[in-house]
Amino acid sequence: MTDKAPDTDVLVVGAGPTGLLLAAELAQAGVATTLVERRHTESNLTRAFAVHARTLEVLDSRGMADELVAGGVTVDSVRIFGAADLHLTRLPTRFPFVLVTPQYETERVLRERAEAVGVEMRWGTELISLRQDAAGVEAELRGPDGRVRTERTSYLVGADGVHSTVRRAVGLPFIGRSSVMSSVVLADVQLAEPPAEVLTVNGTGDGFAFIAPFGDGWYRVITWYRHRQLPDDAPATLEEVREDTRRALGTDYGMHDARWLSRFHNDERQTPHYRQGRVLLAGDAAHTHSPAGGQGMNTGLQDAFNLGWKLAAVVRGRADDALLDSYEAERHPVGQAVVHMTGALVRLVLLRTSPLRAVRGLVGRTVLRVGPVVDKVAGALSGIGIRYESGPDAHPSAGARAPDLPLSGARGASRLYEALRTGRFVLLTVDPSEAAALDGRVADAVDVHAVADSRATAVPPLILVRPDAYVAWATDEPDGDHRRRELTAALDHWCTAPDRHPARSG
Repeated sequence: MTDKAPDTDVLVVGAGPTGLLLAAELAQAGVATTLVERRHTESNLTRAFAVHARTLEVLDSRGMADELVAGGVTVDSVRIFGAADLHLTRLPTRFPFVLVTPQYETERVLRERAEAVGVEMRWGTELISLRQDAAGVEAELRGPDGRVRTERTSYLVGADGVHSTVRRAVGLPFIGRSSVMSSVVLADVQLAEPPAEVLTVNGTGDGFAFIAPFGDGWYRVITWYRHRQLPDDAPATLEEVREDTRRALGTDYGMHDARWLSRFHNDERQTPHYRQGRVLLAGDAAHTHSPAGGQGMNTGLQDAFNLGWKLAAVVRGRADDALLDSYEAERHPVGQAVVHMTGALVRLVLLRTSPLRAVRGLVGRTVLRVGPVVDKVAGALSGIGIRYESGPDAHPSAGARAPDLPLSGARGASRLYEALRTGRFVLLTVDPSEAAALDGRVADAVDVHAVADSRATAVPPLILVRPDAYVAWATDEPDGDHRRRELTAALDHWCTAPDRHPARSG
């Protein structure tokens, strides 16, 4: 290979939601980022439509959620198996609902941010091959003019979907099986008689139908029929969507004027590793699963949010390269859980006999009356319940999602997720006077804020929050030398450049 300087710090392949968010995270942190996409224009496809609460919190912590919510439809309960309602209003978040909005709207918001923070975006540019060494990656790229150029980057991230060129180029397998649902049809249609429920879904064993509104007069419909299994390239028709909807729901609601129809199949697969040297994978390139629960885009966006600050810290010399191993350690179990959860959901929906479906409904109605069960199921579906493993001696809150705590407001943010919009670590203290004192002593990657009304929120005296809104460290120690030593150690571990870390400089 060559020892020439890199053309860019990070090359992101794939400009779907995952790639757009990751590229923007890197660019905001001062990392030179190039985003390439083989499509020549922005996609008008709208395969994903559900944005869950944790993803909205992610977007909120970068100032994008309110705009997206304003243009969509919010759903605060979800009917499970046609028999029981899962109420999301119990979720401890500003967003206790599912947002239904076309994927192209989510991509628009993400693309505008990526452009605003300086991502170099190249449409019509395809990755042909890559080679890596200990210092970087060389990528062969075919541009819109058909010419192939070789460019060097310090790191490369594949966010290029289920058929990832990046994953194949580094030789990572995609382990799993075909989903029970093949030849699934997606359609965007209008309805003469819209359903009474915001989300309408039912499975009969031989068929399945789902309807959700976009809020602009168009509806997303997803259907499947066991006895009509066709290849993905077989044309989908409005008439078969009508028929499948009538089988599952008893009516097609006067369906007409399809603006988009697509047939696809789902596999349940995951790559065993999200990192191979200086090449990393995110989103559908790393995992794919059933569409049940609307998890795909959400999981990919949360992959990007976890990886973004870590990769930026490594590129800018604020962290050892080993920090990137924690990306796989934290996100691979999440991807695995999503594959298993969505597979189980679709199999339950498609139970074939009436007695089994009756039992399913009875169990669903019973367990969803139990508060702790509702909280657990809603937390898993929404992403609010995701937490990352921490060491055995860590504080109980370490690795957990950081709640959007109210702040004193003296430093320009009224709540935690507003304070996180800088993309930096946030150190929270319950003592406003201590916030002022700490501000001059902490690492330059940390913002300090005081929690408002700490007694009501019952939070530890000091909390260090990661840029992705998870708790890095916390302490219950009262003020004193021991607490200050703990804080110094935490800041050295999380926020100090490796060449200035005491453990490495002494």
